[in-house]
Amino acid sequence: MTTHRGNVLGVYVDAVDYAQATDQVVAAGRDRRPLALTALAVHGVMTGVLDPPHNARLNSFDLVTPDGQPVRWALNLLHRFGLTDRVYGPQLTLHVLARFADEGLPVYLYGSTDETLAKLIPALEQMFPALKIAGSEPSKFRTARPGEDAEIAERIRASGARLVLVGLGCPRQEVFTYAMRPLLDMPLMAVGAAFDYHAGLLRKPPPWMQRAGLEWFWRLGLEPGRLWRRYVLLNPAYLARLAAQKTGLWKATPPAAATEPVATFPV
Repeated sequence: MTTHRGNVLGVYVDAVDYAQATDQVVAAGRDRRPLALTALAVHGVMTGVLDPPHNARLNSFDLVTPDGQPVRWALNLLHRFGLTDRVYGPQLTLHVLARFADEGLPVYLYGSTDETLAKLIPALEQMFPALKIAGSEPSKFRTARPGEDAEIAERIRASGARLVLVGLGCPRQEVFTYAMRPLLDMPLMAVGAAFDYHAGLLRKPPPWMQRAGLEWFWRLGLEPGRLWRRYVLLNPAYLARLAAQKTGLWKATPPAAATEPVATFPV
């Protein structure tokens, strides 16, 4: 399936909807093909803007969805794609899991904490009674030891999984996904806060706030100490760079997709 990509501040983002993104993940899982997906909001795009090597990693992903409304607006403003909705990571996760449950394809959960996984797994099984969870493991909250990538990949392959959901938080989950993609014959989805949302540990904002692109304000209210730098500093920087790209004051040249292994990555 061919999709259109747009340059948003030097990061390539795909102009897709939920159905198109879901179809690509399910096809890769069914066919045992590697695929790296992430859903980027403003913070995710800005991690690439501020870190060129990471930007190159993001530009190597097979699918980057516009997780936040401001990213969807940017695609429409800069490239006239006419997208009518974002492709929000937690919601995309549910679409994908519904299809994997229907087709009997097992999934693996990587990241977060034991406590979160203990709430998440029964919640997903209640939503999707036919879902097969092949295995799970929490984050170690450190960098990988030499050779640990192969150990993790072997555990995932041995489980029989056909999809890995990665919930390590941005940008750790994107680095992990980039590092593991060459080692696994299945899709990996970096799904951000989906683990916490679906485990019932984070309250979702009202639909009107989501439509208005104000989810960041909701999250800031829930976790001000942890998130204030992300939103108070990065949101204005995003808007300023978007205006500069639109007016031609800044070229926002995307770096070539990365191909080299990362020296260290989070696990």
